[in-house]
Amino acid sequence: MPTPNEKLAESLGVLHDLQKGGRRVFKSDDLSRTNRERLVQNGFLQEVMKGWLISSSPSARAGDSTPWYASFWEFCARYCNDRFGDEWHLSPEQSLLLQAENTVIPTQVVIYSPSATNHTMELLFSTSLYDLKQADMPAAADVVVRNGLHLFAPAAALVKVPEAFFARNPIETQVALSSLGDAADVLRQLLDGGRTVKAGQIAGALRRIGRPEMADEIVKAMKRAGYNVRESDPFAPQQTFGSLPAAVSPVVGRMQAMWESMRGIVIENFPKAPGLPKDKKGYLGFVDHIYKSDAYHSLSIEGYSVTPALIERVQRGDWDPEHHDDDRKNRDALAARGYWQAFQLVKASVAEIIAGANAGALVRTAHKDWYGELFQPCVAAGLISARALAGYRNDAVYLRTSRYVPPRWEAVRDAMPALFDLLEKETDPGVRAALGHWLFGYIHPYPDGNGRMARFLMNAMLASGGYPWTVIRVRDRDSYLHALDRASIDMDIKPFAAFVAQRVQWSLEQHDLTFPEPEARYDFDRGIVVFWGQDGQRRVRCAISREALDDHFKGDHRDKLEVFNENRRAIEQRAREKYLAGDTEGDGSILIRTGDL
Repeated sequence: MPTPNEKLAESLGVLHDLQKGGRRVFKSDDLSRTNRERLVQNGFLQEVMKGWLISSSPSARAGDSTPWYASFWEFCARYCNDRFGDEWHLSPEQSLLLQAENTVIPTQVVIYSPSATNHTMELLFSTSLYDLKQADMPAAADVVVRNGLHLFAPAAALVKVPEAFFARNPIETQVALSSLGDAADVLRQLLDGGRTVKAGQIAGALRRIGRPEMADEIVKAMKRAGYNVRESDPFAPQQTFGSLPAAVSPVVGRMQAMWESMRGIVIENFPKAPGLPKDKKGYLGFVDHIYKSDAYHSLSIEGYSVTPALIERVQRGDWDPEHHDDDRKNRDALAARGYWQAFQLVKASVAEIIAGANAGALVRTAHKDWYGELFQPCVAAGLISARALAGYRNDAVYLRTSRYVPPRWEAVRDAMPALFDLLEKETDPGVRAALGHWLFGYIHPYPDGNGRMARFLMNAMLASGGYPWTVIRVRDRDSYLHALDRASIDMDIKPFAAFVAQRVQWSLEQHDLTFPEPEARYDFDRGIVVFWGQDGQRRVRCAISREALDDHFKGDHRDKLEVFNENRRAIEQRAREKYLAGDTEGDGSILIRTGDL
């Protein structure tokens, strides 16, 4: 009689066959009831609604939206094909968003079909599908199929979207307008229906984005056909546009449009660049000094359980995967070693940048070496395939809990050169740092390590303006990720620009911490030893927890103040490292916890 494990293996074999070709969405009757229930119970499948399931993972946490967002558009396509056959299409608004490489998962998708019933179907994670009944399908030439989704072609979508769409979605509108190869593409739509108001809006929009010849052609053609067209600009007055070159891919056009619209906001929020440092040795010395704090925070943001002690061990060369099995298999140690190796290359790049090299041109090549060093220990230990070092991803990636989905892997090959083109041409180092960091994460070019790479890139770009190396603290993780989401989902860069600017401003203020006061006391109620540091004229309250003294300085069953005084120099040094990295409490004080040592 088969064991439970053997039965599960049999069900997984059935699922494996169904998943060939990357399929993630299934109807209930694609599997037998026994296999279906077994796979759902063990976390390999998740029910979307009655009769429909998606692939999942037993390791997915409760409330993890990743399996659903990874399956969202495939579900929409398969469900609509099953229910409506070929007679359905997405709304013109959603069509235009997708054509312009807007990959955010919408809260509601509107499906048009003659067989629709004007009904809202609630789906997972507060998303929904609304089927809207329409009398007839649009002309076949106006609809294209992309990844199984029935979309309006760009020209048809531009004519059919309401005027408010242009002002609400200026990036997508500009990308769609710039993709028009000839005025005839949109004129056929306008002339067929005598759409004079829409003709005036499109002409005004084309003129605003720098395509006056096409705008004139539309107005003249409409007038020749007997229509009186009054041109109007549908965009908000404050919206900034740059001229997009013709024949660029949608993802490149999108990036260029976003950069142009956002750079002014970054400049408004960022502190003035100090200029390339005269004391280059001192600048690089500070980079060395801040390594431990930077590694701790950058790795911790990504979820690695890395302590300063592990980082210091790696830095000393005590990490030895060749002879110690625990080191070879320890994921956190491998991450720390990879970070140290990559950091050395980033520091070398920074040295060239502060000597006058073009930061964008240098990092265009260097970032591939950074990535290789970041994951070399994992490859050496046999935990990941050497193929992982080959380069950019060749599969889709999804961000845990975020509605933002990075571009298709095929688009990454266009997006990354475009990013470095923008970095090379940009004149403001603050813009290079903030938008470079955000866009690197927006593209998400690698299967893993994108956050660490984005922060490396940010600091290389900061160096190009003489800004000091800046640490993003793990305690700010939620606000940091929220600000990135605001930029990627809502096209609002201000929260992220302000967040980075605040951290840079701290670094610019050239803080230092000395300890001239011998006074220290043990606060029994709070379980901390309190001591004081001095930053210029400012007195800084510092403390170390009882647990930290017990765990790291053999303080169990001993007088805590005595233990502190015996180890005062090492404790003060750790307090100084935290302070220089800006790793302070909300009131500006320093608290050393056991995880800091």
